[in-house]
Amino acid sequence: MNPKSRNHQALHVITREQHTISRKNISKAALRVLYRLNEAGYDAYLVGGAVRDLLLGGHPKDFDVATNATPDEVKKLFRNCRLIGRRFRLAHVVYGNEIIEVATFRGTSEEQSEGDRHIVDGRIVRDNVWGSIEEDALRRDFRVNAMYYDISDFSVRDYVGGMQDLHDRVLRLIGDPQTRYHEDPVRMLRAARLAAKLDFRIDSSASAPFAELGPLLSGVAPARLFDESLKMFLTGHGLKSFRMLEQCGLLKFMFPATARALKRGDKALRALIEHGLENTDARVAEGKSVTPAFLFAVLLWGEVRDLAHTWTTQGKDDNDAWSRAAVHVVAEQCQRVAIPRRFTITMEEIWSLQPRFEQIQRKKVFRLLAHPRFRAAFDFLLLRAAESPAIGELGQWWAHAQQLPHETLAAALPLHHGAPAGDLDTARAGATRKRKRRRKPTAGKSGAG
Repeated sequence: MNPKSRNHQALHVITREQHTISRKNISKAALRVLYRLNEAGYDAYLVGGAVRDLLLGGHPKDFDVATNATPDEVKKLFRNCRLIGRRFRLAHVVYGNEIIEVATFRGTSEEQSEGDRHIVDGRIVRDNVWGSIEEDALRRDFRVNAMYYDISDFSVRDYVGGMQDLHDRVLRLIGDPQTRYHEDPVRMLRAARLAAKLDFRIDSSASAPFAELGPLLSGVAPARLFDESLKMFLTGHGLKSFRMLEQCGLLKFMFPATARALKRGDKALRALIEHGLENTDARVAEGKSVTPAFLFAVLLWGEVRDLAHTWTTQGKDDNDAWSRAAVHVVAEQCQRVAIPRRFTITMEEIWSLQPRFEQIQRKKVFRLLAHPRFRAAFDFLLLRAAESPAIGELGQWWAHAQQLPHETLAAALPLHHGAPAGDLDTARAGATRKRKRRRKPTAGKSGAG
């Protein structure tokens, strides 16, 4: 790599008085790592997204450190340190549940005496060549991610114009976009994710190659794309990330089944996906738990539903059609994004339970209510309300049924298909009256006399 091909600018030092970063907003674990490195005579900087977010007034969840100490030197300083990675050798310093990632400055020259770099078809498959902080800045992806908070004097060092991009609210890539995306195609996804998270625009030079280079994502390890999916959709800005992926033309390279289903113009499906992502964002904002299984079930529903309907109209058994559709769609998706089996099992159960909501017979209703995935499947049914008025009414029926006592609900349900049933609304009203009934006081027990 040639440093001259990067967006090198004169160093801009923003002094402590000129920026808003406070050590009160930096994790104690990160500060301990920074101070320890600095006291040992090494350069130590907070770097990347943490610096970016702190300058924007945010509260980073992760704090990464850059230093001129090699991974082995870092390990000697911290007993609570482990070295990880072959592609990028890193040190993880562990404090309880918090991990501070410490990276040695990466170099730009391929002729370094220390470390090694291996490039295949323009893609960096291993990169452990050490260099200076100036070279390290040029190796980073976006200019807003290439600023360094110096623990020695509390200044921010900007080598590539990142402060200007923060002011302009724009994502500009460092270096030639064609080269940088060939080095690591995931940078295209990162551009979409950061634009959504920060409400920035992507500079036209950075977005122009997406259509041509998007197919490179098929060569990325599916497990890595799973991790990227979680960052996109389960960190509080999933709906914006989804829309940004579509806008950038990248959705089809990550979720081809979703892109195909949406291309058919299904407005109800789009409403289901966007509502599902909106609900997930709300849960994240409230500090509630979220699961990848429900998210992926939402994203892939359109293709599963359409395949199942196609096979049932061809005369296949309903259960078999739904099972085959789920297996087919999951298998295709896992070639792009490696969804772990523990999640795909839940996804398949959520999908397979959907037609069972239409079976309003006594045994089947109670069997479904007792199913361990009932709650997730019911929440999914409510998301489907836009598909048709009948689905909306079905969701209301099941919401109503869950409020009734077991005996009251049983009395209102037919024993088998076609048998008469009691009225659910009447049963619910009767149950309410029964709960409100009070025993009358017995005469002579008032205490007077």
